Amino acid sequence: MRRQVGNLVLMTALLASITPSASGPAGKIRVVNEGGIRDAWMLPQGATLPVPAYPQMHARARAEVCVTIGCLLNPDGTTSDFALLKGWSAAEPAKDRDADWAAFAKDAANALAHWRFLPRPGVRQPMPVYTVATFLFGSNAPATLRKRCAINDVGLRLAELKRDGKARQRMAGQDIFDRLDIEPRNSKAAEWRPHRGGSTQPAPIHPAPGEPGSAG
Repeated sequence: MRRQVGNLVLMTALLASITPSASGPAGKIRVVNEGGIRDAWMLPQGATLPVPAYPQMHARARAEVCVTIGCLLNPDGTTSDFALLKGWSAAEPAKDRDADWAAFAKDAANALAHWRFLPRPGVRQPMPVYTVATFLFGSNAPATLRKRCAINDVGLRLAELKRDGKARQRMAGQDIFDRLDIEPRNSKAAEWRPHRGGSTQPAPIHPAPGEPGSAG
């Protein structure tokens, strides 16, 4: 059965200490959509972005899976404060869903922890920014699979999660979400109601950075 993860937030450990820095209204950290950091950040020359391998525990099935991981891009160009914000699987199991999603989220976070960026020339004081990265596993049609995990408005997605009881509990204690500029910018966030079908609430995971692999 093909299932989409509805309202979930899967936390990982803090992988880098950060210094709070105002970059939005009232000292809030700016939130941008995937790819939205390119106005102020770039890759070091010759650098590549590590991607996760297919989790070994699920290698036999190799169902198509995608996960979208939220993260903080720190002023020093490192990433931290990872959270699974959205996911989809072509074959989500009926049991042990938490462990299933944790495996993919952990490997994605491990890869993301190795990403490094440099401020673009002319950016004198780099500011922290919160964004997302989408990872594909076992994809036969990458463009189609990527759409299943696409978050068109990251700020709105976070606002939606904060309005869901279970997701809000998982966000509690993670001060990063209190520091983000995710106040509703339109009526859609105010009118949002939790989606009940096919949702799941994985338990927190705490991966340490692993060696980068290659997805396939």
